[in-house]
Amino acid sequence: MAFTADNLAADARFLAAILHCADQMLAIYRESPRIASIFAAQQRWLMAHAGFALHYGYSGETKAGLYSGRFIDFAVRNDIASRNTAAAFMQEMLAYRFLRQIPGPDKRTRYLEPTEIAEQHFTRWLVAHMMILDSLDGGERADKITADPSAMMAAIQPLIARAIIGSEAVRNPGATFNLFNWANSGGLVMDYLISRLPEFPRTAERVVLGPLSLREIREQFMISNTHLKRLLMQAATMESIGWTQPSRKGDFWLSARFIREYWNYQAAKFAIIDAAAEAVLGPAVRDEPQARKVI
Repeated sequence: MAFTADNLAADARFLAAILHCADQMLAIYRESPRIASIFAAQQRWLMAHAGFALHYGYSGETKAGLYSGRFIDFAVRNDIASRNTAAAFMQEMLAYRFLRQIPGPDKRTRYLEPTEIAEQHFTRWLVAHMMILDSLDGGERADKITADPSAMMAAIQPLIARAIIGSEAVRNPGATFNLFNWANSGGLVMDYLISRLPEFPRTAERVVLGPLSLREIREQFMISNTHLKRLLMQAATMESIGWTQPSRKGDFWLSARFIREYWNYQAAKFAIIDAAAEAVLGPAVRDEPQARKVI
């Protein structure tokens, strides 16, 4: 049986899993900032999932195929983006050569498909999540996907996309999470902050991370000083982050409420991914000694 969000949210080992996930997303960004910019804010991430799913065959729809008009209508209908934002995203993906034009059944329509580089990076995202699930229960999801990545991506990703797009727990996990994840590069900043967690005692009101270098964050994620300070000040006003001394001095901390929002979001997302994997690959073959492994 696939993990549920409640299972994962209650599992103390899941902290190590989400820290590893944050590290993986940061590693993708460092290797390819342009492709990782797709994961840097929720709206772009949802649009990317929608585009792939429409190309492969969105679950519940009668036909597969990605073209601009269909993508824009889908983004608006599912409250992902405005028509202008969705159209601009498609043009950006073409300009970055993450999409390319292909022949289609209707010569009047400009059909598109993800390029190899886009598919490789999205497959890497999928495999990274499967490896984390495998580390929790000793399953072999990642190995099965890497044995035939193109076919597995085409089968599993539309199921993930449909569930994510319809999930309130993933799309709206909490006020502070939303603040970061809807800001430009905010998702990466949030992953960076979470990745520095030393631990998360469930009874703690806040967790101290130690000194925080705004300069390091600005340089790493190419975010302006004004934008970064505004983002952190908004979160500080919400009492979700802060410093141990006045005037942003001393050690930096995260509130337990903010950490739980991130934790619950990841639990909901991983449960969706595991359910999709089980639907395509069958139940994970679990080994009890490995199930106690902590990554």
